[in-house]
Formats: sequence, C-alpha cells, structure tokens
Amino acid sequence: MIDEATTRRIREYLDSAPAVLFMKGTPDFPQCGFSAQTVAALHGCKADFRAVNIFEEPELREALKAYSNWPTYPQLYVNGELVGGCDIVVGMGRSGELQKLLADAGAVTA
Repeated sequence: MIDEATTRRIREYLDSAPAVLFMKGTPDFPQCGFSAQTVAALHGCKADFRAVNIFEEPELREALKAYSNWPTYPQLYVNGELVGGCDIVVGMGRSGELQKLLADAGAVTA
C-alpha cells in the first residue's frame, strides 16, 4: 500500500513533463542495461523526457511498483499513463509507435 504523500509525489513527477522515465541511474549514467536501452530508444526518437533516478529516491522504488502494477524498472509514462518497460519501449521504438506517441504528447524536440 502506498501512503498519500508518496502517491502525491509520484503524480507531481508525472505532471511535470509529458514523458517521464523512472529508471536506475540517469540518462548519462544508466545503472542497468534495461535503463540504458530505454534511454537509447527515447534518444532515437529525439524525446524530451524527465528522468527520475529511483536509486536517489528509494521510497519511490517500491511504491511505483504498486502504483503502476508493473514490477520492474525502467517505467516510462507518457501523459501520466504507463507505457511499459524496456521491451515494450524498445519494440515501440522499432515499429515507429513510440515516435508517434511522443510527438502526439509534445515530447519530441526538433
């Protein structure tokens, strides 16, 4: 169960940008291969996204699993909705779906 303050903080992150990636590490220094692959897919789409390092906020690490009903990291959200993890994001990147989703959300740089 997630406490109200943690839920509010998650929502604040999700409201802070059209695309939010909860990941292990940072885009410049991902701390797992799945996070690195997801960042690469987002960069391939020229995505403008906010990254949240779950290692810097350990209380979010478990809370996000319950919030999203998704057990692993990274977790990509677009317009506050969970898109999925590494395999889904990379697959969507290959098919062109990710680019369209991000563009429609206003999360692509020129």
